[in-house]
Amino acid sequence: MDHTFSDNDQIGVVSTFSELVNTRFHGVMNAICWNRKLDGDFKEIVSKLQLLENITEVSAEDLVALQLSEKGNIAREVILNDLQLLTDLGALPSLNLIQFYDRDEELDFFSTDVYSYHVDRSPVLTDTFLCTYHGAASEMLPNNQVEQKILIPEIRAQLKELHDGPEEEFEDFLKDYFFDLHYQPKPNAEPINLGLGHLWRLAVDHPEQKVLPCVHRAPIENDGEYRLLLIC
Repeated sequence: MDHTFSDNDQIGVVSTFSELVNTRFHGVMNAICWNRKLDGDFKEIVSKLQLLENITEVSAEDLVALQLSEKGNIAREVILNDLQLLTDLGALPSLNLIQFYDRDEELDFFSTDVYSYHVDRSPVLTDTFLCTYHGAASEMLPNNQVEQKILIPEIRAQLKELHDGPEEEFEDFLKDYFFDLHYQPKPNAEPINLGLGHLWRLAVDHPEQKVLPCVHRAPIENDGEYRLLLIC
């Protein structure tokens, strides 16, 4: 999997956290991967955590309280270290145990949930960080392999029917309901699996961002398997 990352102009591959946060996005590069092969038993951690709802946030205290084997302890130290690195950066990392995300089934022609290819938008110029430690991993697509859904004529026409306000407010309507953040893969698009253990930094949608935002999505979970995801 490593060579696919390095062969891709969209992805910068680094080997330290410092490089991950200090490498600048440029050109078509809007994703940076701290490429890691992690030791430790992350499955053991998942098996000992308690799922309280579909998505349960796990605190550092919850992790520390677990009774783990040596390999489980190695995995725990990795996660605690990642949480600390991101917290020291000023980020607010969240460790989530995920059975599934809520689905948006309100409109049959347009889904705005995280299983749909989308970009993240932020009111401040920041980045999305994520790492899948266990379970199905997130996916992304190159920007030239997607089409913004609101620009697809038949979808745009249906959204105009949905919008009952004046024409000049239509663009605001699209933003207010996050329709403009979602993308449809073009035919023959090739998703890139972000893999397990790598810590990623993805460009978000912001007026001062110098590159296109990174289009990504949550994967469909593997049957009977929880995901353990760090995100901020």
